[in-house]
Amino acid sequence: MVLLASRLRQRIQALPAPIAAALFMITSSLFFAALSGTIRFLGTHLHPFEVTFFRNLFGFAFMVPWLCHAGLGALRTNRWVAYTWRSFLSLCSMLCGFTALTMMPFDQAIALSFTVPLFATIGAAVILKEVVRARRWTATIIGFIGVLIILRPGMGGVQLAGASTTVQVGAGLAIFSAVLSAQITLIVKDLARTEPSDAIVTYMVLLITPMSLVPALFVWQWPPWQLWPWVIGMGALGSFGHMCYIRAFALADASAVMPYDYTRLIFAAVIGYFAFAEVPDLWTFVGAIVIAGAALYIAHREVIMRQSAATRAAAAAGSTGLEATDVSASPGKQTV
Repeated sequence: MVLLASRLRQRIQALPAPIAAALFMITSSLFFAALSGTIRFLGTHLHPFEVTFFRNLFGFAFMVPWLCHAGLGALRTNRWVAYTWRSFLSLCSMLCGFTALTMMPFDQAIALSFTVPLFATIGAAVILKEVVRARRWTATIIGFIGVLIILRPGMGGVQLAGASTTVQVGAGLAIFSAVLSAQITLIVKDLARTEPSDAIVTYMVLLITPMSLVPALFVWQWPPWQLWPWVIGMGALGSFGHMCYIRAFALADASAVMPYDYTRLIFAAVIGYFAFAEVPDLWTFVGAIVIAGAALYIAHREVIMRQSAATRAAAAAGSTGLEATDVSASPGKQTV
């Protein structure tokens, strides 16, 4: 097994960076889709609150070797409030998202999770006071049209009056989970201005694991032994997916690798069909494509504006004799 892993690593290292980054992102999408499928399966036997706790507990267990390697030196901080608030919101997002996975069609729940960049754009304008111009607002509106295509209110979608109340609640929880995830994105963006990435990841797993135990205790039941491989597998899938995700961004720009993240919907459709006997809905794919297109355009505009800001900073530094700095990491308003 070690020899096989070594040979696989050598072959990946021999690939051009853009191709390797794409493979890592597609692999992470596969792991995350499988993680969602595992959560959906366990949710039929255990309460979603308990599934959330085990997801974080074993995710933390698989992260311990990495944490030991990174060391505790990166944990010095004076931003405990931001870290705690981020972990609390992450827990709430997980509780809502995991519950939604058990209440509505699998592929629709995954598709609605792609709305995070849309809500993040709104949050950036309202909370961070960033200047969001017409192009990004237009893309955001188009993205929400994609949500309506999936939900199809009054036209046979999950919000139809005659549809299952459970499915309606699930759709609401999925969207609320995306709203919370967008808020988390803004907090992480703010933390990244002053905190090392190792600390951001470390505090997440350290804080959310005991937090998630509290709601789980109210619905606690020990899983039967047949479920323990799936329970432990959640931690492995989440950790491996996270590692591949980070590796993809280390090899290429976000704008180059993010399109491959949407292969998660394809994997979700396959898992939904074979594992849960759910036939993928054409309108779910259409809506997901609209949402993905809007999100990718928003990401593209962010890259363009960061590059433009960096160019202006470099020109200003050249004219004043100062060394250029990374403007994208500095505080202040961003014109997009």
